[in-house]
Amino acid sequence: MRYLNFTDTINLLSKLGYRKLWNAAKVFISFWLSKLLKKPIQWGLPISISFEPTTSCNLRCPECPSGLRQFRRPTGMLTTHFFEKTIDEISKELIYLIFYFQGEPYLNPKFLQMVNYAHRKGIYTATSTNAHYLTNEKAKETVESGLDRLIISVDGTTQEVYEQYRVGGNLEKVLQGARNIVYWKKKLNSKTPFIFFQFLVVKPNEHQLTEIKKIGKEIGVDQVRFKTAQVYDFENDPHQLIPLNEKYSRYKRNSNGKIKIKSGLNNYCWKLWHANVITWDGLVVPCCFDKDATHQLGNLQTTSFKNIWHNTNYKQFRNELFKSRKNIDICKNCSEGLKVWEN
Repeated sequence: MRYLNFTDTINLLSKLGYRKLWNAAKVFISFWLSKLLKKPIQWGLPISISFEPTTSCNLRCPECPSGLRQFRRPTGMLTTHFFEKTIDEISKELIYLIFYFQGEPYLNPKFLQMVNYAHRKGIYTATSTNAHYLTNEKAKETVESGLDRLIISVDGTTQEVYEQYRVGGNLEKVLQGARNIVYWKKKLNSKTPFIFFQFLVVKPNEHQLTEIKKIGKEIGVDQVRFKTAQVYDFENDPHQLIPLNEKYSRYKRNSNGKIKIKSGLNNYCWKLWHANVITWDGLVVPCCFDKDATHQLGNLQTTSFKNIWHNTNYKQFRNELFKSRKNIDICKNCSEGLKVWEN
């Protein structure tokens, strides 16, 4: 829920009620008590969740298991029945819903139907897309769905640079998709979705930061934001993605020239108290760094969300964070808090 501007913040606040605020307070207090006592105390339900519409993707980005077709878990589509059942259980406490984990959300034909369902439940909704499917018709449906935030990945200002990371992508199609959304927001006199270009800063495109701001302004998006790139084998950087400008990097070189993560990897994590991720087939995992769902904390196909959120698996995982975050594989390359810079 970070990086809200004034208009976006007002929109989010309009969705809050006593029950959601009380739940958020319980989550926040239990997190700080846990830090103080160095043992997991969990009150309330998550403030935010990420729901995965699909693992399928049309692109082949070099640091993405979906793009590289390297998943060890099944590929599939989230169904409306399962989604609605889960949302019904937690909607009264839930504030923020991210329709994204892996894959391209618009490949799920029921995606906007599910967005509208959550919207009607009074939940702030957001998604991230590579924008290759934002046709005129889909743009209109997107605005009508009630989606609150639309993140459009634009990682280059020329086709030559863009396709170095967004392999198989077409930059003009992305920019036209953004124009379509802007057009229908104006046409329907809608304040939503809040549209921003997300520019993943990597070595091939770090010279285009000024140009992407200019393009965003010309098209009429609400904001342009820069995001640092996660590189799995960052010590070797096989795809040569880490930018030279350390301001836009999750990594830095020490005195010996060795690359290391900027963040201190403290032995706690706010994410485990206020949010989680649900895969298309109902697996509950700690966060977005567990892309292959190796840390399965529960299965919503067989157990209720509330039971999973407070179960033994979750308590054990939270407890491990207090012992040594570096001993948890998905936490070794975590740079929570070093992801995004606003323009």
